[in-house]
Amino acid sequence: MGASILHADLDAFYASVEQLLQPALRGRPVAVGGGVVLAASYEARAFGVRSGMPGFRARELCPDLVFTGGHFSEYQRLGDAAIAVLAAYTPDIERISIDEAFADVSGSRRLFGAPAAIAERVRARVRAELGLPISIGVARTKHLAKIASQVAKPDGLVVVDPAAELAFLHDLPVELMWGVGPATRSRLADAGIATIGQLAQSSPRSMERLLGHAAGRKLSALAWNQDPREIQRERRAHSAGAQSALGRQPATERVCRPVLQHLADRVATRLRAKDRPCRTVTVRVRFADHRSVTRALTLPAPISATTALLEVAVDLVHGVLADHPSERTISLLAISGSNLGEDAFPQLELPFCLADDGRRPGTRKGMARLRADRAVDAIRDRFGWEAVNYASAAMGGARSVPDAFRRLAEKEL
Repeated sequence: MGASILHADLDAFYASVEQLLQPALRGRPVAVGGGVVLAASYEARAFGVRSGMPGFRARELCPDLVFTGGHFSEYQRLGDAAIAVLAAYTPDIERISIDEAFADVSGSRRLFGAPAAIAERVRARVRAELGLPISIGVARTKHLAKIASQVAKPDGLVVVDPAAELAFLHDLPVELMWGVGPATRSRLADAGIATIGQLAQSSPRSMERLLGHAAGRKLSALAWNQDPREIQRERRAHSAGAQSALGRQPATERVCRPVLQHLADRVATRLRAKDRPCRTVTVRVRFADHRSVTRALTLPAPISATTALLEVAVDLVHGVLADHPSERTISLLAISGSNLGEDAFPQLELPFCLADDGRRPGTRKGMARLRADRAVDAIRDRFGWEAVNYASAAMGGARSVPDAFRRLAEKEL
């Protein structure tokens, strides 16, 4: 098969939108945010400014950096408009975030020409109609198309010839691979692996020992461009998650609990909105050295009550910190719910000898919690998210990342 998978990715999207809305910012180093950099323009990235960086550090690297607040409704509008341009050329689209999507244009050749020509049309229209730069990679597989779009940045197009896939792929750094973050990159570097080609030449068994069975096997296959995944037009998430970058904070109850309360609230609200309670709760704790530890618990019944999710998450985080007593500083907390169910109405339980801890949704306390959450949801639907909140989350201090920005980045169930 020819190269017919497109990966389209709007360049430095949030910062580009701010430069579009404020012409005086064009060509200048721009960061969206304040206390934390939410997004940085390419002019700012040239100085080393990156998303997630503390604002004071960004200003040290780039004294002329201009910080601007986010226009979140414009992000949503323009992101949707860019996807609509792509949809004009094919119905086979898999949107994976507000500013990027895959598209299969194999069935569009007779109408619009070769995939490379379609990609050029999309880029030209997004630039002309929306005023935004967009990079597109064209390849035979999703993984390679995504890598090609990264190589194409900023504002470019890269088409990978199927006859030269491995020659293109193997000279690239491993951090361009899907699933290789800072921690994995560091482990690979310690093993002397810096390029995708070096990873490909390593034995799959050694990668499994280094990275774990699933991750090692997956990356070994992707290094040889073995990616059978197809475009999922109606992709439905198998989990709902939220995370909060903390900078460097002490690993104390006073710091952790308000953050976990806020994260549990965000995740549980999304679960209830789609009537998809979760049975498995997973937490991730990242320490100051960027090393992450995860813990998970599978419950006997699915939950979507905020307080129940919070209590499970708190117990799991306490377990992580107890297992790592030498770690005094944390930089990130995350909660996700998976193993999602479809039943919006929990099975009621008879009040016999089992203690009613409120985590089982069919108990009297569990039902009361769910009713309270539904009331909170109704108030927020009518008056906005900030109309009502849990006291422990509200007293946790101002959050450096606005909730509107977080919600744009969270997957829809």
